Amino acid sequence: MTENAKQIELTYNKERGKLLGFIRKNVPTQEDAEDILQEVMYQLVSGYEDIQFIERISAWLIRIAKNKIIDLYRKKKTEPLPDTKIVNNKDEEDEVLNLSDILPDFSEMPDEIYWQSVINEEIEKALDEIPDEQKEVFVMNEYDGLSFKEISEIKNVPINTLLSRKRYAVLYLRSKLKNLYKEL
Repeated sequence: MTENAKQIELTYNKERGKLLGFIRKNVPTQEDAEDILQEVMYQLVSGYEDIQFIERISAWLIRIAKNKIIDLYRKKKTEPLPDTKIVNNKDEEDEVLNLSDILPDFSEMPDEIYWQSVINEEIEKALDEIPDEQKEVFVMNEYDGLSFKEISEIKNVPINTLLSRKRYAVLYLRSKLKNLYKEL
Protein backbone atom coordinates (compact mmCIF):
# COMPACT_ATOMS: atom_id res chain seq x y z
CA MET A 1 0.00 0.00 0.00
CA THR A 2 1.43 3.37 -0.98
CA GLU A 3 1.90 6.19 1.48
CA ASN A 4 -0.93 8.18 -0.15
CA ALA A 5 -3.29 5.22 0.13
CA LYS A 6 -2.44 4.90 3.84
CA GLN A 7 -3.07 8.62 4.38
CA ILE A 8 -6.37 8.45 2.51
CA GLU A 9 -7.46 5.46 4.58
CA LEU A 10 -6.49 7.21 7.83
CA THR A 11 -8.35 10.36 6.78
CA TYR A 12 -11.39 8.32 5.75
CA ASN A 13 -11.51 6.40 9.03
CA LYS A 14 -11.02 9.56 11.08
CA GLU A 15 -13.56 11.77 9.29
CA ARG A 16 -16.26 9.33 8.13
CA GLY A 17 -18.49 9.29 11.23
CA LYS A 18 -18.45 13.03 11.84
CA LEU A 19 -18.99 13.78 8.17
CA LEU A 20 -21.89 11.31 7.83
CA GLY A 21 -23.54 12.80 10.92
CA PHE A 22 -23.25 16.31 9.49
CA ILE A 23 -24.64 15.23 6.13
CA ARG A 24 -27.49 13.23 7.69
CA LYS A 25 -28.70 16.28 9.60
CA ASN A 26 -29.04 18.20 6.35
CA VAL A 27 -30.65 15.72 3.96
CA PRO A 28 -34.01 13.96 4.06
CA THR A 29 -32.90 10.30 3.97
CA GLN A 30 -30.07 8.07 5.12
CA GLU A 31 -29.60 6.94 1.50
CA ASP A 32 -29.04 10.52 0.35
CA ALA A 33 -26.54 11.01 3.18
CA GLU A 34 -24.59 7.89 2.23
CA ASP A 35 -24.58 8.89 -1.45
CA ILE A 36 -23.20 12.32 -0.60
CA LEU A 37 -20.60 10.81 1.74
CA GLN A 38 -19.48 8.53 -1.07
CA GLU A 39 -19.20 11.48 -3.47
CA VAL A 40 -17.18 13.48 -0.93
CA MET A 41 -14.84 10.58 -0.29
CA TYR A 42 -14.47 9.98 -4.03
CA GLN A 43 -13.44 13.61 -4.40
CA LEU A 44 -10.91 13.12 -1.58
CA VAL A 45 -9.42 10.05 -3.22
CA SER A 46 -9.40 11.40 -6.77
CA GLY A 47 -7.85 14.72 -5.80
CA TYR A 48 -5.61 13.61 -2.97
CA GLU A 49 -2.41 14.57 -4.77
CA ASP A 50 -3.62 18.17 -4.93
CA ILE A 51 -5.20 18.42 -1.49
CA GLN A 52 -2.81 16.48 0.74
CA PHE A 53 -1.19 19.70 1.91
CA ILE A 54 -4.43 21.26 3.12
CA GLU A 55 -3.97 21.83 6.84
CA ARG A 56 -7.63 21.53 7.80
CA ILE A 57 -8.81 18.53 5.82
CA SER A 58 -11.92 18.29 8.06
CA ALA A 59 -13.04 21.77 7.09
CA TRP A 60 -12.34 21.01 3.44
CA LEU A 61 -14.46 17.82 3.60
CA ILE A 62 -17.32 19.69 5.32
CA ARG A 63 -17.19 22.37 2.60
CA ILE A 64 -17.36 19.70 -0.11
CA ALA A 65 -20.26 18.04 1.72
CA LYS A 66 -22.13 21.38 1.94
CA ASN A 67 -21.70 21.85 -1.80
CA LYS A 68 -22.95 18.32 -2.48
CA ILE A 69 -25.98 18.93 -0.24
CA ILE A 70 -26.78 22.12 -2.12
CA ASP A 71 -26.40 20.20 -5.39
CA LEU A 72 -28.82 17.56 -4.10
CA TYR A 73 -31.46 20.17 -3.32
CA ARG A 74 -30.95 21.84 -6.68
CA LYS A 75 -31.33 18.55 -8.53
CA LYS A 76 -34.28 17.35 -6.53
CA LYS A 77 -37.00 19.88 -6.20
CA THR A 78 -37.94 19.09 -2.65
CA GLU A 79 -41.27 17.37 -2.47
CA PRO A 80 -43.62 18.62 0.18
CA LEU A 81 -44.30 16.26 3.02
CA PRO A 82 -47.47 14.28 2.53
CA ASP A 83 -50.53 16.11 3.74
CA THR A 84 -51.34 13.82 6.66
CA LYS A 85 -54.45 15.25 8.18
CA ILE A 86 -55.14 14.23 11.74
CA VAL A 87 -58.78 13.32 11.93
CA ASN A 88 -60.51 14.17 15.21
CA ASN A 89 -57.23 15.43 16.65
CA LYS A 90 -57.30 19.18 16.39
CA ASP A 91 -55.59 21.53 18.77
CA GLU A 92 -57.11 24.30 20.84
CA GLU A 93 -57.43 26.60 17.83
CA ASP A 94 -59.22 23.86 15.86
CA GLU A 95 -56.36 23.56 13.37
CA VAL A 96 -55.31 20.33 11.69
CA LEU A 97 -51.82 19.44 12.91
CA ASN A 98 -49.21 18.74 10.22
CA LEU A 99 -45.46 19.21 10.15
CA SER A 100 -45.81 21.34 7.04
CA ASP A 101 -48.01 23.72 9.04
CA ILE A 102 -45.26 24.54 11.51
CA LEU A 103 -42.38 24.85 9.03
CA PRO A 104 -41.89 28.14 7.21
CA ASP A 105 -41.83 28.36 3.42
CA PHE A 106 -38.28 29.03 2.26
CA SER A 107 -38.98 29.09 -1.45
CA GLU A 108 -38.26 32.83 -1.71
CA MET A 109 -35.23 32.99 0.60
CA PRO A 110 -31.66 32.95 -0.73
CA ASP A 111 -30.34 31.14 2.35
CA GLU A 112 -32.82 28.28 1.99
CA ILE A 113 -30.35 25.46 2.62
CA TYR A 114 -28.88 27.13 5.69
CA TRP A 115 -32.23 27.79 7.34
CA GLN A 116 -33.50 24.33 6.49
CA SER A 117 -30.46 22.83 8.20
CA VAL A 118 -31.01 25.04 11.28
CA ILE A 119 -34.63 23.94 11.47
CA ASN A 120 -33.70 20.29 10.94
CA GLU A 121 -31.23 20.50 13.82
CA GLU A 122 -33.86 22.06 16.09
CA ILE A 123 -36.40 19.40 15.11
CA GLU A 124 -33.87 16.65 15.83
CA LYS A 125 -33.12 18.15 19.25
CA ALA A 126 -36.83 18.47 20.06
CA LEU A 127 -37.56 14.93 18.86
CA ASP A 128 -34.92 13.64 21.28
CA GLU A 129 -36.86 15.27 24.12
CA ILE A 130 -40.23 13.62 23.49
CA PRO A 131 -41.25 10.08 24.45
CA ASP A 132 -39.96 7.39 22.09
CA GLU A 133 -43.49 6.31 21.11
CA GLN A 134 -44.36 9.82 19.91
CA LYS A 135 -41.02 10.25 18.16
CA GLU A 136 -41.34 6.91 16.39
CA VAL A 137 -44.82 7.66 15.02
CA PHE A 138 -43.76 11.15 13.95
CA VAL A 139 -40.65 9.91 12.14
CA MET A 140 -42.44 7.00 10.47
CA ASN A 141 -45.23 9.25 9.23
CA GLU A 142 -43.39 12.47 8.34
CA TYR A 143 -39.94 11.26 7.32
CA ASP A 144 -40.56 7.71 6.13
CA GLY A 145 -43.89 8.58 4.50
CA LEU A 146 -45.85 5.72 6.05
CA SER A 147 -49.58 6.10 6.48
CA PHE A 148 -51.15 5.65 9.89
CA LYS A 149 -52.72 2.42 8.65
CA GLU A 150 -49.27 1.09 7.69
CA ILE A 151 -47.78 2.15 11.01
CA SER A 152 -50.71 0.53 12.81
CA GLU A 153 -50.05 -2.75 11.03
CA ILE A 154 -46.32 -2.62 11.74
CA LYS A 155 -46.62 -1.63 15.41
CA ASN A 156 -49.90 -3.42 16.14
CA VAL A 157 -51.24 -0.24 17.73
CA PRO A 158 -54.68 1.29 17.04
CA ILE A 159 -54.73 4.15 14.53
CA ASN A 160 -56.34 6.57 17.00
CA THR A 161 -53.49 5.96 19.45
CA LEU A 162 -50.97 6.71 16.69
CA LEU A 163 -52.86 9.87 15.73
CA SER A 164 -52.78 11.01 19.34
CA ARG A 165 -49.06 10.34 19.67
CA LYS A 166 -48.31 12.31 16.52
CA ARG A 167 -50.53 15.14 17.70
CA TYR A 168 -48.56 15.46 20.93
CA ALA A 169 -45.27 15.34 19.00
CA VAL A 170 -46.40 18.13 16.65
CA LEU A 171 -47.66 20.26 19.53
CA TYR A 172 -44.33 19.87 21.31
CA LEU A 173 -42.39 20.70 18.14
CA ARG A 174 -44.55 23.76 17.61
CA SER A 175 -43.79 25.02 21.11
CA LYS A 176 -40.04 24.34 20.74
CA LEU A 177 -39.81 26.04 17.33
CA LYS A 178 -41.76 29.13 18.37
CA ASN A 179 -38.63 31.12 19.31
CA LEU A 180 -36.90 30.11 16.10
CA TYR A 181 -39.83 31.48 14.10
CA LYS A 182 -39.50 34.81 15.85
CA GLU A 183 -35.88 34.96 14.65
CA LEU A 184 -36.92 34.19 11.09
